[in-house]
Amino acid sequence: MLDPSPFLPDRAPTPLRTPPPGAHALVVGATGITGSALAEQLVASGWRTSGLSRRPPAVEGVEHVRADLLSRESLEENLAGLAPTHVFVTAWSRRDSEAENVRVNGGLVRDLLAVLGPQGSLRHAALVTGLKHYLGPFEAYGKGDLPDTPFLEDAERLPVENFYYAQEDELFAAAARHGFTWSVHRAHTVTGYAVGNAMNLVPTLGAYAAVVAATGRPFTFPGSQAQWNGVVDLTDAGQLADHQLWAATTPAAADTAFNVVNGDVVRWRRLWPRLAAHLGVEPAGPGPEPLTLEAQMAGAGAVWARLVEEHHLVEPDLSRVASWWHSDSDLGRPLEVVADMTRSRLAGFGGYVSTERALLALVDRYRAARVLPPA
Repeated sequence: MLDPSPFLPDRAPTPLRTPPPGAHALVVGATGITGSALAEQLVASGWRTSGLSRRPPAVEGVEHVRADLLSRESLEENLAGLAPTHVFVTAWSRRDSEAENVRVNGGLVRDLLAVLGPQGSLRHAALVTGLKHYLGPFEAYGKGDLPDTPFLEDAERLPVENFYYAQEDELFAAAARHGFTWSVHRAHTVTGYAVGNAMNLVPTLGAYAAVVAATGRPFTFPGSQAQWNGVVDLTDAGQLADHQLWAATTPAAADTAFNVVNGDVVRWRRLWPRLAAHLGVEPAGPGPEPLTLEAQMAGAGAVWARLVEEHHLVEPDLSRVASWWHSDSDLGRPLEVVADMTRSRLAGFGGYVSTERALLALVDRYRAARVLPPA
């Protein structure tokens, strides 16, 4: 097994982002992969922190606000008098069509800020989106005339419906109406610690490795030749959390959209064997066409049930550990995808994460929590 960090840490030291006087942060989606990492950093930095979610956040020191983000009435009832100074929107709701994604996800930002804005306390609102801003929504993903890579924040919007655009527009309108500053954080594939998240690469690949090991198969890269051979970047949840806090406390970052990735690039053809060695499986490269995880893992629930019993794992529902569809969409892209961080660097953000070391360290964290079995 490879040691993920035999000599060096997996990231540059993360500074404590000292809260401004009277600061009170509200994390919307506090139990997700992005929100939980943000809540951890807020509490560690000394912020009063509330977390809006259906389930209580696992982070000690977060005041739980239970509300239905998709119900204006629920938000009005449960956010009355909360008066946060900073709100961080890290949640979204996937729907069957982009038209519905626009309606629901644009609506949740509109309703949230319509409730918080008139309270008069809000100083800054941060919105997490992603690189579908440049690649297009699920229904038109990677199609048409796309901007050149590395993606730049000032690229023109694509001429298609996109719920990220709807969310941004609601944010901009509310900020103008109520007088707070804003920031947008366009992340690539986010890697971090969360169970039950709909888009989580590391436990997905960990569960895939466990199933193929148990059934005597190789750990075959399920994606495209373009992803295997090209360079790609990822976004560590801790890096994304620090970026949000930096923007919320840095005047030069106000009213700006930023890409946020780790700061390095990797090639799957080099990373895959190292990940396989850490997971204790035999690697194999891709075929001419993607061999999707959804296809490979059809019927894997029975194998997972045996692994849960054998290793006393904490999550028997494989669908809460692995998101085959999302990892297939990331690893199967027919083009190289990287994002430019110049705008953040020139404004003073210095965060840096080693993607390889961070991925291997996350595997160990999921194993320690008995979400994934040992190698």
